Amino acid sequence: MSRLIMISNRLPVSVSKENGELSFHSSVGGVATGIASLEDPKERLWMGWPGLANDQINKKEAEKIKKELKSRGCIPLFLSEQDIEEFYAGFSNKTIWPLFHYFSTKSSFRDEYWNTYKQVNQAFCDEIVKHITPEDQVWIHDYQLMLLPGMLREKMPDADIGFFLHIPFPTFELIRHLPWRMEILEGILGADLVGFHEYDYVRHFLSSVYRIAGHEHHLSELVVGDRLVRVDAFPMGIDYYKYANSFDLPEVKAQVNNYSTNKELRLIISVDRLDYTKGILERLLAYNTFLTENPHYHGKVSLMIIAVPSRTKVDDYAELRDQIEVTVGRINGEFSTVNWIPIQYLYRSLPFDQLAALYNIADVALITPLRDGMNLVAKEFVACQEHREEQGILILSEMAGAASELGESLVINPFDHRKLVNAIKDALEMPDKERKRRNKLMQKRLSRYTVGHWAEDFLKRLKEIKNKQEYSVTRRFIRKHRAEATLNYATAEKRLLLFDYDGTLVPFFKLPEQAFPDEEILGILEKLTNDPRNQVVIISGRDKDTLEKWVGHFPLALVVEHGAYVRNENGKWETMVAPENDWKKIVRPIFELYVDRTPGSFIEEKVYSLVWHCRKSEPDLAKLRTQEVKNALVDMTSNLNIGVFEGNKIVEVKDIGANKGQSIINWAGSDDWDFIFCAGDDYTDEDMFNALPEKAISCKIGMGPSNAVYRLDSPFELRAFLKSLIE
Repeated sequence: MSRLIMISNRLPVSVSKENGELSFHSSVGGVATGIASLEDPKERLWMGWPGLANDQINKKEAEKIKKELKSRGCIPLFLSEQDIEEFYAGFSNKTIWPLFHYFSTKSSFRDEYWNTYKQVNQAFCDEIVKHITPEDQVWIHDYQLMLLPGMLREKMPDADIGFFLHIPFPTFELIRHLPWRMEILEGILGADLVGFHEYDYVRHFLSSVYRIAGHEHHLSELVVGDRLVRVDAFPMGIDYYKYANSFDLPEVKAQVNNYSTNKELRLIISVDRLDYTKGILERLLAYNTFLTENPHYHGKVSLMIIAVPSRTKVDDYAELRDQIEVTVGRINGEFSTVNWIPIQYLYRSLPFDQLAALYNIADVALITPLRDGMNLVAKEFVACQEHREEQGILILSEMAGAASELGESLVINPFDHRKLVNAIKDALEMPDKERKRRNKLMQKRLSRYTVGHWAEDFLKRLKEIKNKQEYSVTRRFIRKHRAEATLNYATAEKRLLLFDYDGTLVPFFKLPEQAFPDEEILGILEKLTNDPRNQVVIISGRDKDTLEKWVGHFPLALVVEHGAYVRNENGKWETMVAPENDWKKIVRPIFELYVDRTPGSFIEEKVYSLVWHCRKSEPDLAKLRTQEVKNALVDMTSNLNIGVFEGNKIVEVKDIGANKGQSIINWAGSDDWDFIFCAGDDYTDEDMFNALPEKAISCKIGMGPSNAVYRLDSPFELRAFLKSLIE
């Protein structure tokens, strides 16, 4: 029976040790709540760090922890104090956290942090493969484990793997600062489904993947190796009715009575972890300006700051705490009276009953992070307003992920001091009818997309993408298939081997003239052509002079310019299409215009075609210009006997009488072959695959949908297979 395997840095059960005794405490987080509310009855297993360093426990205590956690459906992964310092406090929170929250100047790029981050991710991988089966669904969470999906994919190529990032994913301009950006992206792309809280993060991720790793997407789906990967937004919800109905709980009512001693005092609440990303200092300064400009509110309004301790040993956090406390003291010292203190400051976390009571009595919630992945506090506050007679209103930063769902709140730019000051005044003076109208729209939305719905939606999409993979991507040419092909090759007396050149026999280069054959592929071609049972044919879009210079000394056949010219194995050339090149006078000026407009692009001219190359251009610009070139040419050439084709970083215009499929019929159409193998990498090779007889083995090199039977990742994998044939 399949299970759901959850993997996160921390388990939903924390283990502590006091006076030599172990204690276990359940921590109710958003993810744990979502998983607990799933209707799917499948077994669930959770893996993560239990909260104690292995330096703090002995072997007997470790076994006790494992036994207790196993009874709670958890698998502990023990970390050393050094691991915690360099993996968690170091790379996760001194490198990734500030960079992904747009505080790049606070990021520390230290090799020892990175090396430990890799080691801990690998330790997670090594432990989890001991417990999972091919039928299980694996859901990996957050920035501490971004390498894990890729590592797990290597160990279990067919596993169902989802990954969710709970913090923002920043723009490409910030990701490029990271020395290990490629490894991080490749690690995340080991997942079948990659989830973020909002679409902006999806967009930034896809842009970085394209610019750095070279993977293009179509409607947020991309092919990585032989897998289709989906990237999507899943805005995390809350346990809505827990908060909406909280006022009816006796313990919450008791706290409300404790807080509501002064009915005339308007209450603004601010609830955050103490973190430089949360904008606490900025909102304090705005509140200071509000009090300065609105003396009639003195004695009538109070701001309660609840700052939950976080990463207290990190210098930046200790410094921020000092700044906040000094600012609170200064404002209170300036404005306080005998009967009134403008700011109440609590440096601690509050239990649910106290927090829910504050949500239920506050007139305004001031939630203005400078950057935040989601921010569930904003949603909790809105939910608590549902049954209130006089409802509170939310002031929310547009930099929080929740802003995309809570647009009816007072959404502001937290860096705009004036807008923040005005928002405080507008919120306090907003009529109750308007507050209710705004809240009702948000409450309806939040009640539908709860945290349970979020978890269910993600897992449903993961299942869908796994099903889609089976139908949309060519089968991988795995060891079993290669072994069968090698056996058929060994016993065949008459063999036909058909190869594209660029991207198939040799990898792509930024300049076409750099793609000359290296010693390895020359050695492979020599051995294949020396076997009298083999007929080797290279079919390419290249011009005949170049290919003859590079491989013409072998006894093989050449088909160049997509079938316009053919050379048999004896070296005799034949023209297959009569050249009609008047169309070049029309097309060349268009290409020249886009060369001028696209730095790094250039034109390649062949006898029967013109090619606009943009491999050296900036990726996003190249993508835009490619579509513009195609659109400009399609209408212009509709009455001519030519076609406009988009290839791998090229746009090619050529005579439609020349195509690879037509050119190989003279060879592949014969029934005399005992073994036929064909390999190609781009759209022009699809004509070849379609023209092959059913018994042929066709292989697509690289990503993308194809009519080929099999797929290999790269020219180097193809070379390895050809060597196995020779051997």
